[in-house]
Amino acid sequence: MPPATPPRDRRVPWKATDAIKERTKFVLEWERRWNQAEGGPVNMAELCRMFGVSRQTGYTWVERYRQSNHDLRVLGERSRRPKTFPTAIPAETEDLIVAARKRWPKWGPRKLRQRLVEANPGLEVPSASVMSKVLKRRGMTTPRKRRRKTVPAGVSAPFSGCEESNAVWCMDFKGWFNTGDGVRCYPFTLIDAFSRYLLRCEGLCDPDGKQVRSILDSAFLEFGLPLAIRSDGGPPFASTGPARLTELSVWLLRLGLRVEIIAPGKPQQNGRLERFHRTLKAETTSPPARDCRAQQRVFDLWRRDYNHERPHEALRLRRPAAIYLSSLRRYPRPLVRIDYDPFSHVTRIDKNGFIKWHRHDVFISSALKHELIALDADRQDDRWNVRWGAIPLGSLDDHRLDRGLIVIRRPRGPKKVTSMSLL
Repeated sequence: MPPATPPRDRRVPWKATDAIKERTKFVLEWERRWNQAEGGPVNMAELCRMFGVSRQTGYTWVERYRQSNHDLRVLGERSRRPKTFPTAIPAETEDLIVAARKRWPKWGPRKLRQRLVEANPGLEVPSASVMSKVLKRRGMTTPRKRRRKTVPAGVSAPFSGCEESNAVWCMDFKGWFNTGDGVRCYPFTLIDAFSRYLLRCEGLCDPDGKQVRSILDSAFLEFGLPLAIRSDGGPPFASTGPARLTELSVWLLRLGLRVEIIAPGKPQQNGRLERFHRTLKAETTSPPARDCRAQQRVFDLWRRDYNHERPHEALRLRRPAAIYLSSLRRYPRPLVRIDYDPFSHVTRIDKNGFIKWHRHDVFISSALKHELIALDADRQDDRWNVRWGAIPLGSLDDHRLDRGLIVIRRPRGPKKVTSMSLL
């Protein structure tokens, strides 16, 4: 038998055309029939069915064609823009929005709206979304790249216990940059974690512990003492020695503060300060000033604007200065007195960080010079546990004094904030 013939495709392909051509064919067909009828009636129902349009649409096209003296150009698309805009905002309000954006070019529409509401009590200020459209229409916005949203592996709340001013202060160095004269500038920042109040913003040429202590000293004199102060694990805030102590952290602990050090690779544990650094970079260092002194003037002026003028979205568009209250723990105050029990062997570290133990010079820590430490006997391991106040430093093995201080290793597991206190 011959092979079966494949069935024919009965589907009708779509015709490639456009609306203007179809309208032109429609009115020309109407005109032809109208001329045949010598101006008599044309069967519009049949004509509209043939072109697949309603009679109302057909009459509209014919009426346009006749009123334009048979000009086919009137069959094109007309603007659907309304003739009146009853909900449009006045031009004066648009000018106020644009002026506010020029005054604060880095602020978003929510912050700008809050500022306009406060500065113009009787003015009906449009919503933040409308203001965003106005700024976009005026060419005053820069489109951002849309990032893919990723679901975090776990949600943590590193500031869950921070419910009032001066509960936690955050300090850190923002990444250095070159000023106009080519000198490196290291901005040191200090904020209150609860109110986001910027306590200090100092541009340093050398980020060492002595300058940081001087800045903290002036902040303590002005605002009082916090309960805790948080930083990352880099110098001069922390070290690789026993308990990660530095001269700066020892001074803070002696003042009775709780020192908190975030885990390596976990900047979100100090996220409020990290987010602040992005704002600081965008609004004060692009471009940098001509030298460090001029850059410090920029920091001082912006610090006042940040605390007293700029609404903060995390504070429900309130200003940090409207929330922050100075601490009741005044400074200066006596250093914390460390009392050891009578069963501990107490000795003092010399100026170089050594102690005398069984006629050996054993290095403990240069950060603890002139401090008293306690050695407690551990009968099980035949060792002596060394501590400074309530902070364990390590242990000494009488049989292996050449090893010096055996530092306690950090436990493995979830990386959390390390908290230290003398008491």
